[in-house]
Amino acid sequence: MKSLSLLRRCTIDSRNIYRQTSPLFLDFLAPSTLRQSTQLRCNSTTAFQNDNQQSRSNKSKPKYRLSESQREYLDSALRVNQAGELAATRIYTAQRPPVVRSHPHLRPLMNHMYDQEAGHFSTFNKLIAKHQVRPTAMYPVWQAASSFLGWSTGVMGREAAMACTEAVETEIGSHYNEQVREILSWEAEAERRGEELDDELKEMLATFRRIRDEELEHLDHAVENDSKEAKPYDPLVNVIRLGCRAAIKISERV
Repeated sequence: MKSLSLLRRCTIDSRNIYRQTSPLFLDFLAPSTLRQSTQLRCNSTTAFQNDNQQSRSNKSKPKYRLSESQREYLDSALRVNQAGELAATRIYTAQRPPVVRSHPHLRPLMNHMYDQEAGHFSTFNKLIAKHQVRPTAMYPVWQAASSFLGWSTGVMGREAAMACTEAVETEIGSHYNEQVREILSWEAEAERRGEELDDELKEMLATFRRIRDEELEHLDHAVENDSKEAKPYDPLVNVIRLGCRAAIKISERV
């Protein structure tokens, strides 16, 4: 009986020893595996919770619906912008030959500014077609007037050509800025309602901002290349700016 009792006690002790040493034994063989397994379970749980929170936060908001007056504003903006970019391409097309002939070092700059204006014109041609907006009825008039403006200031010399660019880009840059501010006011109104602008309008806002910045870059180039040395500077710039403002107002309506 003593032998049987001793045998049972030894068996129980050996089981306890196995239970205590087994995890240590396994951890000794692959401690990083056990820790990684535990960490993986924790990370998976955390990731799942984060995904749920992200999913809730990314839940799409209702889209902001434009009023009739806002749609008319956008139609007018696209019509004016297309006309303005048409004029810009015609100005540079007419200016480049006389300016580059007398100042060959300006060829890369003139080509760069023309290429950007041509890209803007192409962008608004596509937007006009996509949104079925009527182009301005003054299209042929602006085409002829801007070609004459570009040629005449180009013949007057580099400074006059740059003064023309300064005047035009001052007005166009301000006009784009007004459009950007208007759309941003719609975005603020949408946020107050718990809504958001649709993706198409957000893309249009980004396009207006990009083109505005490129137009203002042309203004900087003009000033750097002695636009203010044009003779006579003030009358020339003021007349061109007045013409730009008049063309904008007419194109908004006609």
